Amino acid sequence: MRRPIRRLASVLLAAVLAVALAGCDQRADEWSHGEHVIASGSATGVYYAYGSRLAEELSTEVGAPVKAAQTAGSVDNLLRVDSGEALLGFAQGDAAADAVNGTGAFAEPLDIEAVARLYDEYLHIVVRGDSDIRSIPDLAGARVSLGAENSGVNLIAGRVLEAAGVDEESIDDPQLGLTDSIRAMEEGSIDGFFWVGGLPTPGIQELAGSMPVRLLPVERAWVNAVNRTYSDAYRPADLPIGTYGLTESAPTMAVPNYLVTSSDTPDAVVRDVLDGLFGARARIAADVPAAALLDRRQAIFTEPVRLHPGALAYYRDMRG
Repeated sequence: MRRPIRRLASVLLAAVLAVALAGCDQRADEWSHGEHVIASGSATGVYYAYGSRLAEELSTEVGAPVKAAQTAGSVDNLLRVDSGEALLGFAQGDAAADAVNGTGAFAEPLDIEAVARLYDEYLHIVVRGDSDIRSIPDLAGARVSLGAENSGVNLIAGRVLEAAGVDEESIDDPQLGLTDSIRAMEEGSIDGFFWVGGLPTPGIQELAGSMPVRLLPVERAWVNAVNRTYSDAYRPADLPIGTYGLTESAPTMAVPNYLVTSSDTPDAVVRDVLDGLFGARARIAADVPAAALLDRRQAIFTEPVRLHPGALAYYRDMRG
């Protein structure tokens, strides 16, 4: 009896080793060269939470160190990916469109391509609950952060203020990122702040639990005006009841969010990233709810940002 058992055990061990070795062979050789960075935004935002969990999953899957880096946001992330400082980056669709066209904050086109469309981000205009500020025009003369320099938040804030007829110069803007904006709100040193992120954004959720806040409505006419003037990347949306304790939905605008990389990134590395991204979706979503919105059917819609060839091959294979 022992010989058949030993023989069976040997066969099973060989099969396990074969699968393991095959999995290793599928990993791109380029992963072995140093640390890889995901440009991921503010520490209290969805980008950083998503990037940190994705970095953990990729580090395990590819056997090379991957880490999330705190940044100023979309514009900063795009610049870091283009310069080679980061392998991957999160970026709002409007900022990414400007990057590939060399407009807005970008003096010339960046060498950026898309890996996936991840989820939609929502504009938040947060003010103190005891404030007299009830609409965007009321922001004139107030101390309100329009987002950190080189952030996608700052990009959208300027466009929405313009559409609403508010002179950006009339606002006392300390240019804070999300973490510092939340701290300043708690200290009472600002009247409000702009933010663009997934639902719920952890930092804002915590803020709403510790003090009364209100979210200003964004009228559909303003969304339409922004689309006519800029990249047509936006859509009217609502912050749903219950989000941040809202007792009624709040009209706002949404913009898609992409994971991007340089066109120089090897195809096999991009395929590994997508294997990790989709394979770990449920695990990441347990900590980052926005990750549950990742959809292979929608991930390919990144116009006008071109899909990386490695991503294109991945999606074609998954469809076959």
